[in-house]
Amino acid sequence: MALRIEVDRDVCMGAGNCVFWAPGAFELDEEGISTVKDPTGEPDDKIITAGQGCPTKAISIWRDGEKVV
Repeated sequence: MALRIEVDRDVCMGAGNCVFWAPGAFELDEEGISTVKDPTGEPDDKIITAGQGCPTKAISIWRDGEKVV
């Protein structure tokens, strides 16, 4: 089952850490804000590391209904 990933656009500052850690899962949109490109685009551990590395904590990640980030 894929992770459920949400990005709070009001909190994201576009640092790009998520894209650095998991480029297959995240991308910056035309406004420089992170979006989920593909929740299965990287291994779960890389996506979780990307969420943990968000400097503004704009990324929330759930696995099987349990929040992991």
